[in-house]
Amino acid sequence: MDRIDVPPVGPLDLPLALLEMGCCGRFELITHPVPDHPLLPQSTLPHGLPPTSLSLETEVEKQFLQDPAWLPLHDTDFAFQKFLKVTQREVCVDSLLSCSPSPLHSGLSVVRDPTTGMLLDFTEVLLENTGLSAKNSLSFQRQPGPPAESLRGSNTNYPFLPGGMEELTLDQIKTKSDLEEEIDFENDLLRVPPGLKAGMDFTDKDTKTPKAEVNLLSLLSTFDDIADLQLDAEEKEKEKEKDKGSEEAPKLPRTNSLEDLGIKDAVLSSSTSQKGKEEKPKPSQDPEENKKWAIPIDITAPCEDFYKRIPNPAFKWPFELDVFQKQAVLRLEAHDSVFVAAHTSAGKTVVAEYAIALSQKHMTRTIYTSPIKALSNQKFRDFKSTFGDVGLLTGDVQLSPESSCLIMTTEILRSMLYNGSEVIRDLEWVIFDEVHYINDAERGVVWEEVLIMLPDHVSIILLSATVPNAVEFSEWIGRIKKKHIYVISTMKRPVPLEHFLYTGNSTRTQKEMFLLLDPTGTFLTKGYYAAVEAKKERTSKHAQSFGAKNTSQNMSSSQDRAVWLSLVHFLSQRQQTPVVAFTFSRTRCDDNARSLESMDLTTSVEKAEIHSFFQKSLSRLRGGDRQLPQILLMRSLLKRGIAVHHSGILPILKEVIEMLFSRGLVKVLFATETFAMGVNMPARTVVFDSIRKHDGTGFRNLLPGEYIQMAGRAGRRGLDATGTVIILCKAGVHDMGDLHVMMLGKPTVLHSQFRLTYTMILNLLRVEALRVTDMMRRSFSESHRDTQAHEKRITKLKQMLSSLPPLDTEGQLSDLLPYYHTVTELRTTSDALQNAIVESVNGLKALSVGRVVVVNNKKNLNALGVILQVSSDSVNRTFTALIICEKGNEEREGNGPDAAALPHLFNMALFVPEGPCSHTVQKLKLQEISAITVKTLKVIPDRIIDNYNKRQQPRFRLDPPGQAISTATQELLRLAEANPGGLVTLDPVNDLQLKTIDVVEGSMRRRVLQESLRHFSCIHSPTFSEQFARVKERMSVQEELDKLLFLVSDQSLTLLPEYHQRIKVLQSLQYVDSSGAVQLKGRVACQISSHELLLTELLFENVLSPLAPEESAALLSCLVFTQNTQVEPHITNTLQEGIARVLSVAKRIGELQRECGIPQTAEEFVGQFKFGLTEVVYCWARGMPFAEIAQLTDVQEGTVVRCIQRLDEVLKEVRQAARIVGDAVLGSKMEKASLAIRRDIVFTASLYTH
Repeated sequence: MDRIDVPPVGPLDLPLALLEMGCCGRFELITHPVPDHPLLPQSTLPHGLPPTSLSLETEVEKQFLQDPAWLPLHDTDFAFQKFLKVTQREVCVDSLLSCSPSPLHSGLSVVRDPTTGMLLDFTEVLLENTGLSAKNSLSFQRQPGPPAESLRGSNTNYPFLPGGMEELTLDQIKTKSDLEEEIDFENDLLRVPPGLKAGMDFTDKDTKTPKAEVNLLSLLSTFDDIADLQLDAEEKEKEKEKDKGSEEAPKLPRTNSLEDLGIKDAVLSSSTSQKGKEEKPKPSQDPEENKKWAIPIDITAPCEDFYKRIPNPAFKWPFELDVFQKQAVLRLEAHDSVFVAAHTSAGKTVVAEYAIALSQKHMTRTIYTSPIKALSNQKFRDFKSTFGDVGLLTGDVQLSPESSCLIMTTEILRSMLYNGSEVIRDLEWVIFDEVHYINDAERGVVWEEVLIMLPDHVSIILLSATVPNAVEFSEWIGRIKKKHIYVISTMKRPVPLEHFLYTGNSTRTQKEMFLLLDPTGTFLTKGYYAAVEAKKERTSKHAQSFGAKNTSQNMSSSQDRAVWLSLVHFLSQRQQTPVVAFTFSRTRCDDNARSLESMDLTTSVEKAEIHSFFQKSLSRLRGGDRQLPQILLMRSLLKRGIAVHHSGILPILKEVIEMLFSRGLVKVLFATETFAMGVNMPARTVVFDSIRKHDGTGFRNLLPGEYIQMAGRAGRRGLDATGTVIILCKAGVHDMGDLHVMMLGKPTVLHSQFRLTYTMILNLLRVEALRVTDMMRRSFSESHRDTQAHEKRITKLKQMLSSLPPLDTEGQLSDLLPYYHTVTELRTTSDALQNAIVESVNGLKALSVGRVVVVNNKKNLNALGVILQVSSDSVNRTFTALIICEKGNEEREGNGPDAAALPHLFNMALFVPEGPCSHTVQKLKLQEISAITVKTLKVIPDRIIDNYNKRQQPRFRLDPPGQAISTATQELLRLAEANPGGLVTLDPVNDLQLKTIDVVEGSMRRRVLQESLRHFSCIHSPTFSEQFARVKERMSVQEELDKLLFLVSDQSLTLLPEYHQRIKVLQSLQYVDSSGAVQLKGRVACQISSHELLLTELLFENVLSPLAPEESAALLSCLVFTQNTQVEPHITNTLQEGIARVLSVAKRIGELQRECGIPQTAEEFVGQFKFGLTEVVYCWARGMPFAEIAQLTDVQEGTVVRCIQRLDEVLKEVRQAARIVGDAVLGSKMEKASLAIRRDIVFTASLYTH
């Protein structure tokens, strides 16, 4: 193309240029060129797209040739060497080292103008505690862990500091270790380092400071100093005066907090003068002493100002609250902890709902824990519909864990606390439902652990059935948590109950129902006797017609059926349905339900509703599972309005039945006791099939607590005026005493079921700051230990000791202390012997009227007396005796030659009056008779006593003693003069024929001690009695002090010996080392919640490695299955070998425990593992349908499902443990096993969670 010549720019031409902006196709017109500049270049960027696509070559190179993670670690063969040469790869060792950057030690803080709030500047501030992490600190200041661990925590995390634990640390800080010493940074500093000639000079040199400008502030600051100086001077003056006043007053240490001063208070006051000691500690102690942690709240008075105090509540109900609910809500608003004890259906849930609403308002979290998984599911549905933002955590389900309200089982909360879960930071409330479950022998300990481990900022809400010791229990929680617990208990039932006895068994007698306990709680004996009459009449007729062979306790099934038919017929006529019939055996539940085959209790509309609900609920099941015999049977029962509810029923069926029951479509429900636990499913009527149940050891009557819990299901609030409770009298009417105890007895007291578990010990051992003994000391079983009161008494006793005069143990008195100990032992030995004598027949014969005895008490020293009367009460037996004494000394109170020094113990010489002999009659305690002689006198006791009493009156005082007294006195005096060295005494072994070991040893010991007393030199000292009194006083204080110190120390903990035994077991299995540090095996055991020793040993001995996934699942089923079976499982050889290995490991652990002193025998330990379900689990894991599996065993379907569900949790734990050990193969095998069993009906999601 030809080049066009453009004429040069003339004055009329517009300068124009186009500029391309970037590569996006935008152009800009430029019309004003800058003078002296030519036009701009035509674009601003290189043409073409910027290079954005990745080069595949470099990517491949980066990933496969340079990434160290991809390269083989171990098999560096020839090919690998060649590969290195080809790629010319640089070896970079540093890339293998990853080091997280250390936290910044400072941050920026904003400086604002105080008036306008404008930003002026940023300053750097130093941060404290930057090095804290979940691996080294219990503090809330620590950094949050990785998000993956925020929910469950990790078993290498420290827990957060449990509330109420802090008071120990102060003392621990005060007691320095041997290596620590106080450093004074001002005086006596070392100046020359070792090996150097010269060193630092620390003397204050007057530094010349440049003269500062003079302005108001600088002047003020100098004045400030002047004021300080003046104050200092004044203080110094005062100090001097003080020092003059009391030379020994110690200087007050500088501290940062008042508590430290309080701790030193004791030290100060002991050394200041006596007066100070009386006055000083008082004010600080009084409020403490009267401090009660549990505060019962009076709910009798109405709560008038409720709406004034809470104008806009966090949650509103459609009904007016009861007084107890209002009081609880007021306490929650004040952020206090509460214990609410009330009957079922009284409305405890209101308290929980308000707490959840409050925490949503405060943007915090609430955890709601319940003892049973089914209960958690139901609560999840209830709260979800009310609050929306609710999550669920159980062993196998995890739904929306980020919610503000989490519902979980108590075990999960325990593991979250031990593993330092981040959820705990935001936690405001923990709600414990059904707290009376703490009485459960197996799981009660979990509640106590959780309560002890909860941090300080969490408030506690406890909901429980009525318990008699609610205040005591709350006092314990308050004391360990150092916060008040408000106790609100109400005995009121919203729907009062009437209790009947039912004796009908046919259409004719079906109306035989007798009221036994009316709604006001009066026991009507009239009703009882009427029932007995009705029953008796029938049995006698029966006996006449059939002969008396069938009157035994056991009724035939046809009679049983007759009773149920007539009862159900009668109740449905009176419109008393729905009925819950509590039956204490699963087979009886099933039989009773089958016996009502002829009854139909539902209308056609209800039938249609039941059918559609049943179909819809089971639509998730696979076809084969819908045809299970149990499901078909239950379907036919449900259509007629009858159902069964116990642990053998499939979980999904149980939920269908519960939902239909709460809709009122199930008219008669045969249930076991678990139905009464927890969930709010009230009925119109409750029937007790029997009042005896088997509790795992034997048959017994129902306890009042159990009866109340179950009977409480009767009566629906807002629907029924009264609830009806019926007790069936099938064989005969129950004993009236039993019924009375059961209906009106006290409910079960909350007892501690605290025990040590290996998991708990290992979890606490891995954190240095927490000690197992602290956990034991805080358990409810040790709640009787009032350590605070003991501590105060100890301080007092220590002060008393320091104020006592010093002992004089010089010269003759050098053996005073050994003498005191010998005398004390002699006294205890003699007292024990005396008691043995009095408790024996021969001893009492010897101590009868007329026996001469040696008396020692405040008035008499080795005086002879004769027994006149023996009192009849066997506890504090007293002896009236006539005793000789000096004339004029008859009335003398007080110290015979210093009774405190117990001189009679070494001086056997009998008392002989120096002047004329007189007598007194005294009542003696057993301790005052120091010897029983072989002599007896003939006396006339009544005359002597009458004469003596007469002469005690003022007007007969000067009469001469009567004949009987004079003779007796003369006889005693003659005996004393004839045997001045002491009379022969009765020997308990030879004379009284007491041959028990204690008595024989005691009397020998007494002889030895009496001999040794004569050889002490201190008894000859002139000041002996005075010094002995001092020793006695000092030693009695010391003994009380030692006793209290023992009670406060860990040594007095009841579980301490068992703790040492368990530690010994852990050490010999190498879970912890000799210093108590947790080893790898211990870390693995922490992961596992039950049977931790056995599982960990199996892991480390590779028992599970040779097995296939389904075999290992089958083998581990022994940990979750607890019943006995009649069917022998058919299993593979490898499984049989596996079982043998498990049993041998279990036997080894059991024997080791036995050697270390734990009382469980090896057989008992091995016996708790049952292998009845191995075949079932094996076949299930290999994919056999459930219908065929149910045929393999006699265990009910529901139990099988529950076992497999729990087995899944065990497999997960083993998988975690395998990861810790580094056994990836086993980990993946467990995952496969877990996937194999998680299918079909066993793992259908709960209806409540959808």
